[in-house]
Amino acid sequence: MRQFVGRLEEGLISLLLVMMTLMVFVEVVMRFGFNSGFLWIQELTLLISGWFVLIGASYGVRVGAHIGVDALVKLLKPQHHRIVSIIAVLLCLFYCGLLFVGSWEYLAKMFKIGIEMDDMTMPKWAAHSILVIGFGLLFLRFTELLWKIIKGDEIGFHLADEAQSVLDDLKASQADETERTQ
Repeated sequence: MRQFVGRLEEGLISLLLVMMTLMVFVEVVMRFGFNSGFLWIQELTLLISGWFVLIGASYGVRVGAHIGVDALVKLLKPQHHRIVSIIAVLLCLFYCGLLFVGSWEYLAKMFKIGIEMDDMTMPKWAAHSILVIGFGLLFLRFTELLWKIIKGDEIGFHLADEAQSVLDDLKASQADETERTQ
C-alpha cells in the first residue's frame, strides 16, 4: 500500500508539472502569437502550482529531498541527534497542525459564503482544498518520520546534502578522467 501511495504521489506531481507547463505554453502562444488568450488559464495555473508545491513538500519529506542546515546537529552524538530531531519533528507537526486547522476554518468559511473563483466557475473552497489536503499529507509524513525516529530506524531528518553530492560528483568525474588517461 505504501508503494502504491508513493507511486500515486509521484505520478500526480509529474502530471501537475506537465499540465502547468502546457497551460503556460498555450497561454504564451495565444497571447503573443494571436493577441488573445484564456482568462481562466492563469488562475488554473496558479491553483495547480499550489497543488504542486504542497504535494511536493510532502513528497520531499518522504524521500529526503529538502535542504536543511544540519552542520550543528551533525556534531552531536547520535542519541542527542535523535532527541534534537524528535523536537524538530514535533515542532513541524505543531506547525502543520496549526496550518491544517487554519485551512479547515478558511475552507469552511468559503463554503458557507459560497464564493466562486474569479475566472472559473468553481467554488473557491473546492479550488483551495489543497490547503487541507497538503497540510494533512505533511502532517502524515512528519508523523511517519517521528515514528521511525522513536523506533530507532532513523536518527533524524533525511536532508539533501548538496555539498556531499557535489563532492561525490567531483570524485566520480576525476575517476572517469583517470580511467581515460590510462
